[in-house]
Amino acid sequence: MLGIKSINIHNLSIWVEQAKTQAAEGKVIERIPKLATVNPNSFAVYISCESGENYSLGDTDCVFPFMSVIKPFSLLYLLEYYGEKRVLQWVGVKPSDAPFNSLLQLKEDYGYPRNPMINSGAITLADKLPGKNGNECTQLFCNWLNKLAGTQIYIDTDILASVRASHSQINIDIANYLYESGNLNNIELSLDVYEQICCISGRVEDLAKLGRMLACKSEIINNKHRQIVNTVMLNCGLYEASAEYAVKIGLPIKSGIGGGLVAIIPNQGAMPSASAAIASYSPALDIVGNPIAGLALMETLSQNLQLSIFC
Repeated sequence: MLGIKSINIHNLSIWVEQAKTQAAEGKVIERIPKLATVNPNSFAVYISCESGENYSLGDTDCVFPFMSVIKPFSLLYLLEYYGEKRVLQWVGVKPSDAPFNSLLQLKEDYGYPRNPMINSGAITLADKLPGKNGNECTQLFCNWLNKLAGTQIYIDTDILASVRASHSQINIDIANYLYESGNLNNIELSLDVYEQICCISGRVEDLAKLGRMLACKSEIINNKHRQIVNTVMLNCGLYEASAEYAVKIGLPIKSGIGGGLVAIIPNQGAMPSASAAIASYSPALDIVGNPIAGLALMETLSQNLQLSIFC
């Protein structure tokens, strides 16, 4: 029987080497100075299985900002805090065929963010994080993740300073339009929190541990909330390329411009103990903004081990 349980380190090392060759086709993000200088050929993978087995290869000591990979977890946090009905009044769950920072898409949708995985949706949710100010909102969220997942993630202040030094005008325009549409309470706070949570940083092991919260049933996280986040990731996690990779890979996945990628292998019927999370780090991006080598590895793993949830 195939599945994540059938993996071995020998095959994984072969597949990693194949995936790494794809990095030459991409390039690192240039807009943020601190990220523009990273090695485009860096690569790391960490697989965390519900059974307790872990597999890792590559530059696993690399610390990187999660950027948009954090978005599924802010959605989960707010679903747990406020409940499904309230959160889905703030953001939709529809895929977008426009870039992740599209203001035009937001205007076409009359200021209602299409989903939480694109910037308009994530900025809207950043506005709703509990806390008295931006620092407290972000720290409470970070502490919640560390406690539940056993991670050691933190807000990288150097990356945050780099992000703020090259602030995104399009994100400011998005926040202003959200405010004008009545979907944002505080422009400054929402952008502050959004920038901070995107600079939450860690290693691939941390990202895989976060992913396990979405992969494995537990008494701590509401199962319906896990299902919502996983479904949104499947449909929207890779921006306008989401549908293509839903066919190629068939797993909930979220990417980030920092090079992070997390794929969820959720509990599936007859194989409840076969759930796992796969995290990778590969900073060279494709034209959509997805880590090119990481996606190549996820596709190889899914096809060779028949990991797709549609198998």
